[in-house]
Amino acid sequence: MADISAPARPLSAPLNPNFSSGPCAKRPGFSLRALEGALLGRSHRAKEPKARLAEVISLSKEILGLPADWRLGIVPASDTGAIEMALWSMLGARPVDVLAHESFSEAWATDVVKQLKLPDARVLSAEYGKLPDVSAIDFSHDVVLAWNGTTSGVRFPNGDFIPADREGLVFADSTSAAFAMDLPWQKLDVVTWSWQKVLGGEAGHGMLALSPRAVERLLSYKPAWPLPKIFRMTSGGKLTEGIFVGETINTPSMLCVEDALDGLRWAKSVGGLQQLIGRSEGNLAAIAAWVEGNERVAFLAENAATRSCTSICLKITADWFVTLEDEQQQKAVKAVTALLEKNGAAFDAASYRDAPAGLRIWGGATVERSDIEALLPWIDYAIDTVSTEFRK
Repeated sequence: MADISAPARPLSAPLNPNFSSGPCAKRPGFSLRALEGALLGRSHRAKEPKARLAEVISLSKEILGLPADWRLGIVPASDTGAIEMALWSMLGARPVDVLAHESFSEAWATDVVKQLKLPDARVLSAEYGKLPDVSAIDFSHDVVLAWNGTTSGVRFPNGDFIPADREGLVFADSTSAAFAMDLPWQKLDVVTWSWQKVLGGEAGHGMLALSPRAVERLLSYKPAWPLPKIFRMTSGGKLTEGIFVGETINTPSMLCVEDALDGLRWAKSVGGLQQLIGRSEGNLAAIAAWVEGNERVAFLAENAATRSCTSICLKITADWFVTLEDEQQQKAVKAVTALLEKNGAAFDAASYRDAPAGLRIWGGATVERSDIEALLPWIDYAIDTVSTEFRK
């Protein structure tokens, strides 16, 4: 196939070139003035700071449409802290099926198999760009999965594969799905995310949502291993209710709390969850229209139904690139992304370090479609410009 001629250098760049998959772009119109009311230098246990933490919880529940009988709490260490807290506190009561199809879900598999060393654990794997075979899941087991693979750009399109009468719990790491995808709450039991993804918050804080079935597991089961303080959600056989009303286990940043509230209030002001989903899906649609017929790039997720609308992962398919050895492909991607950064077209657009060499463009709700559309000609330009060096 003949190579496409290098296009002319694009005349304009995105107004906001921040396409990192975490921390992600701030909401449109953000400035530091939005944080001027932050309760700095105050104890997070005082009345007003605690009320703001509680508002993060209540607004999140409202926007996401969390069922009324679910608990939602703020926990340490971002989404990683939230999912680890759940796994170490609740697994072991039943056999476990872990679905591993990208780096973070593979990390949870490592936790289950090599750290917790659960004897009745199965890992159902798939390569980057695909989902594991859901027909192989045994729902009498607990099930651990990543609803959206942040490093692979692959998501579960719906919860139809999960039975309503399942015996085990379903743990869903949803850090790059919450606020951008419709989560089937009735099919899930533990859902986690962080502030730094779809609403563009600052890092360091996680959210942990528990169904009544998950709460029952906490109250009826005690794991065989010791739990560090930041993982403990019960005391004296009772749920530590304070976690779910703004009494955080460790000290949160009240500056980050103010920033999280700013993002949530923006989300509500633009119309709530369905508008957030629409913004993300619109960004995916813009990229899909560009990829169609483009000989330089393709989606890492070949099945359109499973393509993420947030962490949009692309592989480079240009003739010159696919003939390179792996190490040379990595160097070529670095050259492409360096050129994008040099021109102010995109920052942090390389694929995750453990993923196949390629590009990853964040398309979450804080990203404007116009910026996505302004970026795409620059990717064409960068790939063709870099090709001259690697054809030598």
